[in-house]
Amino acid sequence: MKPALQLRVQAQLALTPQLQQAIKLLQLSSIELEAELNLALESNPLLDIDESEPEEEVEEFVPAEHTPSAAVEAGDSNSAEPVDSTPDFDDVPLDLGADSHDYRAGTAASDEEGMEAQDAEAEDLRDHLLWQLNLTPLSAPDRGIATAIIEAVNDDGYLEETNAVLAQSLAGLFAVSEDQVEGVRHRIQRFDPVGVASRTLGECLDVQLEGLDAETPGLAKARQLVADCLDLLARNDRTRLCQRLRVSDGELDTIIDLVRSLNPKPGAGYSNAAPEYVAPDAYAHKVNGRWQVSLSPHCQPRLAINEHYASLIAKVRRDDANYLRGQLQEARWLIKSLKTRAETVLKVAQAIVQAQASFLDFGAEAMRPLVLRDVADEIEMHESTVSRVTTRKYLHTPRGTFEFKYFFSSGVATIDGGAASATAIQAMIRKLIDEEKAARPLSDQALALELNRRGISVARRTVAKYREALNISSSNERCRLD
Repeated sequence: MKPALQLRVQAQLALTPQLQQAIKLLQLSSIELEAELNLALESNPLLDIDESEPEEEVEEFVPAEHTPSAAVEAGDSNSAEPVDSTPDFDDVPLDLGADSHDYRAGTAASDEEGMEAQDAEAEDLRDHLLWQLNLTPLSAPDRGIATAIIEAVNDDGYLEETNAVLAQSLAGLFAVSEDQVEGVRHRIQRFDPVGVASRTLGECLDVQLEGLDAETPGLAKARQLVADCLDLLARNDRTRLCQRLRVSDGELDTIIDLVRSLNPKPGAGYSNAAPEYVAPDAYAHKVNGRWQVSLSPHCQPRLAINEHYASLIAKVRRDDANYLRGQLQEARWLIKSLKTRAETVLKVAQAIVQAQASFLDFGAEAMRPLVLRDVADEIEMHESTVSRVTTRKYLHTPRGTFEFKYFFSSGVATIDGGAASATAIQAMIRKLIDEEKAARPLSDQALALELNRRGISVARRTVAKYREALNISSSNERCRLD
């Protein structure tokens, strides 16, 4: 093949460093943004903190009158229009320092010696069991076995490791048999909470029953039930339970009440998982009948150019001047990207509040169908940009703090040609189940018929999908033994 030169015209999108930085900042959560800016302040001498007092700005909406019935119709028009104003970046408050998370009131969080009060670490199940083990006289091999058992107990309080595995784990320290492990396990089962280190639900409940007074009504039959009839109890088969236990209906009620008083997960109350906190990126509140939206200070930190270092550019050597110019350009890009980020988050929050004003007024049952394209068209941005903004960003409302994504859901057709959001339908299903009779729970078909009667065209399998998404059991499992 003979080599030749060819000319081609091609258009492609190039991600400039400025655009890459803007995209990166846009998808960061408020906590990640704070960490990113702290690194920038440490590495760039041209960046500084603007400590001037900001003026608070609030965005207002005047939504049209909403009713719960109108909230689920896609055809309804919303006359709410956002005030066309963007907050001045110079008026954005900063909260970057170590004191930004200090929520103490006055000196209430400090003791008499001026030391900051600190929350004690929550005691978990293993700490609680080890504390009891330290108060229990045991031989060295038994203490090693007990420690191994306690370390193997899961968060619900059950032991999944076999005696053989536990004995093998101690082979380097003690020569113990499986019978020794079993004996120590029985002893730990009597620790608080009673039933811990059990291997099955029936064994856990039986250990708790064993510790009750021998004169407790129905005790013997209750132990028989947890040993042999838990499957019948799970299926609510009263007839076979009475036959198997040879008791009357009244006696069965006493037995079931006794079993219900037990704790099926003895370790559940000792979780030391630290609570997760989120910092809202925007706030929605109603003042004089109007919804107002404002950005959180965490969402709009205030940075400025360090004038001292900027003035040195004209005075230092060429290499140093080139370095300072580069840092100055990066500082300006960062400040511009932060301003763009704050404006974009505010626009998305505005669009969400405007679209979901019915939810803010009436609750989840009034949630309207909303997809990313709706917001993208409203604020004239791409869907991918809206998707980045709605990730790990939170809106604080009088009904709670929700991730932006919570307000988005697909729509289900209504009989009159409108649409109801999936979130609203789930709220209706939960309400119907909460109001059902315990002895006659509503089946998925009955729920579908009730929703159809209310004008929402939904199939039984769709109801089943929404019910499972709400972690609600089926009607057979919800049926209670009275």
